Amino acid sequence: MSALPPCPLCQSEYTYENGPLFTCPECGHEWTAAETEKAEQEARIMDVNGNELKDGDTVTVIKDLKVKGSSLVVKVGTKVKNIRLTDGDHDIDCKIDGIGAMKLKSQFVKKS
Repeated sequence: MSALPPCPLCQSEYTYENGPLFTCPECGHEWTAAETEKAEQEARIMDVNGNELKDGDTVTVIKDLKVKGSSLVVKVGTKVKNIRLTDGDHDIDCKIDGIGAMKLKSQFVKKS
């Protein structure tokens, strides 16, 4: 038996199929399988080359990045280990040697 996707609104795992639709008994939301696939595609975070990033990956910075509120610069070629993916505009949370904890945009890194 294949697992049905959880409700995109309330995250309930008690969804069921109602013809071509998935239905949530808790909040009453109905959606199609195509909407589920589209949401999964959007949820994936990609690097500049289109490779999917995952928690714990090592990435390389592809552009000099100024650190806001500081005179520090993250140089091209800086390797960042053990990244964590987050929601939002800056979707990578990491710690860079010599600089500390910061957030990066996935459009400025490539997977190593």
